[in-house]
Amino acid sequence: MASQIKSRSFLSHLRQTTRHNLRTLRTQPLAELSGSLGDLGTLLPLMTALTIQNSISLPSTLLFTGAANILTGIGFGIPLPVQPMKAIAAVAIARNFSLNTTAAAGIVVAALVGIMSITGMISWASKVTPVPVVKGIQMGAGLSLCLSAGSSLLTPLSWTGEWWGDNLLWALGAAALLLLTLPSPRLPYALLVFVVGVLLSTFSPYRTPPVPIGPTIPILLPPPSTFWDATTTASLGQLPLTLLNSVIAAAALASDLFPSPPHPAAPTVTSLGLSVAGINLLGCWFGAMPACHGSGGLAAQYRFGARSGSSIIILGAAKAGLGIAALFGPGRVVQVLAGFPRGLLGVLVLAAGVELARVGESVNTDARDLRDGEGEGEAFGGYKLRVLDERERKERWMVMLVTVAALLAFRNDAVGFAAGLVWHWGFKATRRIEARSSGGWSWSWRRGIRTERGSVDEESTGLLGRTSDESVTRV
Repeated sequence: MASQIKSRSFLSHLRQTTRHNLRTLRTQPLAELSGSLGDLGTLLPLMTALTIQNSISLPSTLLFTGAANILTGIGFGIPLPVQPMKAIAAVAIARNFSLNTTAAAGIVVAALVGIMSITGMISWASKVTPVPVVKGIQMGAGLSLCLSAGSSLLTPLSWTGEWWGDNLLWALGAAALLLLTLPSPRLPYALLVFVVGVLLSTFSPYRTPPVPIGPTIPILLPPPSTFWDATTTASLGQLPLTLLNSVIAAAALASDLFPSPPHPAAPTVTSLGLSVAGINLLGCWFGAMPACHGSGGLAAQYRFGARSGSSIIILGAAKAGLGIAALFGPGRVVQVLAGFPRGLLGVLVLAAGVELARVGESVNTDARDLRDGEGEGEAFGGYKLRVLDERERKERWMVMLVTVAALLAFRNDAVGFAAGLVWHWGFKATRRIEARSSGGWSWSWRRGIRTERGSVDEESTGLLGRTSDESVTRV
């Protein structure tokens, strides 16, 4: 009986997402097409680099990630990306991983994420993680994309360069076009930039070295020693990034960007974790690039117009078509992708980073933990918003900023996550100490203010905000 109820619920959800996808595609086809290309700035450079050094199979990557795009669009009904596992990709490029080692790294992360999803550990972690920390992870990821755009894509370019089709003048033109399209977000900006980039790459006088062609779709069986090497060098660094950015932060961002109705219900952290596990436990054995979801890609595709799963279904179909073409000529496909102008890619990545960083502004206004609050809050998407006092607002803002600062300083999501949690618990501990302190007079650490339990003065503020439940008497 329970299985029948779950089956009906699942079929009802699929019908809802299908209606939403078709309705959105009919009303704004160009915006969906443009939005589907919003995450190319992350996908193209990593996929091309890994293919050139033979760390992944290009046909397998395109076919399996294309299928994952299609199934994700049908199942979730929102433009949820399927993007490279960045930490694994970075280590694989730096250490020149073989096909077996790259596959082993993705399989280990997928298995751990799957176990945590089935046991409910991810759901529990999402519930107990403070929203300002999640917002900090999202904001830090966005700023990291901006830094990446400047350092790895735009900084090497000059104003003229060896080739007229890839220089800072093209980046400046793309940025100007982006500003002109801001008043009309439905204009297919990413589509225009992509078409121009492909044309420039096709007619570029420079070509990448020939790609060593092995089995187009290999069947891999990494030995135990390879799994150990992959785990210690790449998987352990990728796991917190996947859990925090690809699962917890992505679920939170989806809830913020697509409140239901009219959109389908936002995916849960458990469903996202199982999705990441399924993608890699199927594809990595055949040489596909380790992939996950991500809040950055979701923000990018939303920024460029995507509002439903139809956008990534289109992208998945295009990937599958390229995958079939790559079966017969992977070298030519890689040459076109590798020749895509860095100036245009850099602007796409920069715009995506700014869009993701913007989510931090809602930490004290309409964040998900403020919904269904008590009091005279404003209505938002059918929710009642809880009103924060001044001290709570300052504390939440500082927790988010500490998370961002630690993430950027150490270039590690786990360090940012830990720093934000410590700061959050510090504020909680301070409140408990204040609540348990004995009655009578006490001295505030700032401004020479003497306090007595009761209420609080507006000016009794400092690093921790103003002291709650106290009245203030000036000395």
